[in-house]
Amino acid sequence: MEANIVVDFSGVGKQFKKGHKFLLKEAFLDFFRGEKLENFWAVKDATFKIKKGEIVGIIGANGSGKSTILKLMAGVLTPTRGEVKVIGRIGPLIELGAGFHPELTGRENIYLNGTILGLSKKKIDKKFSDIVKFAELSEFIDTPVKHYSSGMYMRLGFSIAIHIDPDILLIDEILAVGDTNFQRKCLDKMREFHEKGATIILITHSLDLVKSFCQRAILLWSGKIIYAGLPDKAIKKYAQI
Repeated sequence: MEANIVVDFSGVGKQFKKGHKFLLKEAFLDFFRGEKLENFWAVKDATFKIKKGEIVGIIGANGSGKSTILKLMAGVLTPTRGEVKVIGRIGPLIELGAGFHPELTGRENIYLNGTILGLSKKKIDKKFSDIVKFAELSEFIDTPVKHYSSGMYMRLGFSIAIHIDPDILLIDEILAVGDTNFQRKCLDKMREFHEKGATIILITHSLDLVKSFCQRAILLWSGKIIYAGLPDKAIKKYAQI
């Protein structure tokens, strides 16, 4: 991979089955009815590169493939075709509550998430108090997270992701569930994080955020990248669709 490139998508496509049946009984009945599951491409021939230290916003309508792109970056999904290369430790915030076990406490989930993201227990011990303090959850840290609100989930998830010292931070719209003060706190932390040379890739419906915070934007439509470049131009093209 080229120097300073930390994310490289080359001809990437991701296919899913439309109307996928989760129940064996339903799939069995459909077989005898002669019904077939159709395939659809959530991402089509995506080719782009992201440099170390960039802040990139991914925009587009619901269903345009934004979340799929981020999950491919995180390694949660594998491409149906093409190649995805990512260099560095990833701090993923790609789905509210992802990586959390509802029956475990906030404390236990910090250790669970930290381990999943590659930290040793010793390192988690060292960062634990900072994670709890930033999340503002000291009063509820020994409460099972199934009792947390969506905002509490977001605060804990963001705090864990930012404190594992990731090279690349992936954020999928989840900051929208937090209160205004905490959103501002998260943005300040991301700026601080970026100043240390990290890469930030975020999905958001807030075009103002893309314009004020991002250095580059990728516009998706029906699974295809129709523009990648300056945020202002991406926003104008989006408005014209």
